[in-house]
Amino acid sequence: MFRVIQWATGAVGTQAARMVHAHPEMTLVGGYVTSEAKVGRDLGDLVGVGPLGVVATDDVDEICRTEADCVLHTPLPSARVGDDPDLDTRIICRLLESGKNVITTVGYIHPKVYGNDVLDRLQSACARGGTSLHGTGLHPGIIAEVVPLTLSPVNSRIDRVVVTEAEEWSAYPSPQIVFEMMNMAKYPDEFAERVVRTRTWMNGLFGEAIHLIADGLGATLDRIDSSLDTELAERSFDIAAGTVPRGTVAAQRFRWEGIVGGEARIIQECVYRAAPFVAPEWGPAHGVDVRIEGRPGIQLHIGNEVFTKGLTATAAHAVHAIPAVVGAAPGVRTFLDLPLITARHTMGPRRG
Repeated sequence: MFRVIQWATGAVGTQAARMVHAHPEMTLVGGYVTSEAKVGRDLGDLVGVGPLGVVATDDVDEICRTEADCVLHTPLPSARVGDDPDLDTRIICRLLESGKNVITTVGYIHPKVYGNDVLDRLQSACARGGTSLHGTGLHPGIIAEVVPLTLSPVNSRIDRVVVTEAEEWSAYPSPQIVFEMMNMAKYPDEFAERVVRTRTWMNGLFGEAIHLIADGLGATLDRIDSSLDTELAERSFDIAAGTVPRGTVAAQRFRWEGIVGGEARIIQECVYRAAPFVAPEWGPAHGVDVRIEGRPGIQLHIGNEVFTKGLTATAAHAVHAIPAVVGAAPGVRTFLDLPLITARHTMGPRRG
C-alpha cells in the first residue's frame, strides 16, 4: 500500500486526493493546506470523500515527520504567483530530504533547463533522502512531450516536431482567470507590463518541453527562440467573463522554437483567444495538433475535451505515476527515465 501525502487542496489537489482515496493500492496519510480556514479539518472532508482521520496542517515540519512514500505536490506554482519564485524548489528539497518521493505539477519536468544550481540542489536532496522527483502536467507534460515522443518511433527520419495548443475563453465565466491571469482585455501598454512574468514562467515550462524532446530524440539544441504576437479587438464584444473593449488584447500567440543545426526543428506554440472569431488566420480555436514532419510523418489532433477537464487529467497522471516514482532509483526522474505509466485500476464497472 502506497502511503501518500497531498500537498495543497486546490482544484488539482482535490482531484488527486479523491483518486488516491479510490485507488486500491494507495492511502492518504497526510495533507498540507495553505488556508488557515482548512487547518485542523479532516482531509477527507476537505476533498469531499468523508472523514479519513487525517488532519490537515500548514506545518511543513509536521509533514516532513509524517511517514509516507510519496507527496503529491500540487500548489499554484511559486514561479507564477507570489513574491518568492524559489519557494517550490526549497519545499521540494525539504520533502525529498525527509525521505519522501515527490511528484509535482508545478514544473520540474526537465529541471536542467533552470541551470546547474537548481538541478544540483534537487539531485543532492534526492541523494540525501534516497528519493526521487518527477514533474508532470498536461501541457507541458503529457501532450507537449510524451505524445510526440511516443509517436516518433514510426518515423525513419524526423525533420520537425510541432505542437500547437489552441484555446478560446469566451465561455469561461471567471474574470480573475480570463482578465487577470490570462491578461485578456488589457490595452497594449498594460499588457506589455503584465506579461513579463508570465513569459518568464512559460519560457521555463516550454523550454523544459523542448529540451525533453531533444534529449529523447538525441538532438543537440543550439538555443531556444521565443516570440509573442497579439491581436487587438476590432470592436467591443462581451464574453462570459465580461467585456473585451475595442483596442485591447483579444488574442495571444506564444511560440518557442528549438534550434537544431541552425534551423527551427522543435516548435511549441500556444494560441489563446478571448473569442473564437479573433485572429482566425492563427488556425483552429480549439484543441491540440501534434505534427511530426519527416518520413513518413504523422499528425494527431486532440480535441478540446481533454482541456475542459484539464485539472482532472493533470491530477490523474500524477496519481498514476506514484508506483513508478516510488520504485525508481534516487534522483530527478523525467518521462525519459520512467517506464510506461498507465491508468491501472481504472477499468472497472461503469458508474453513473
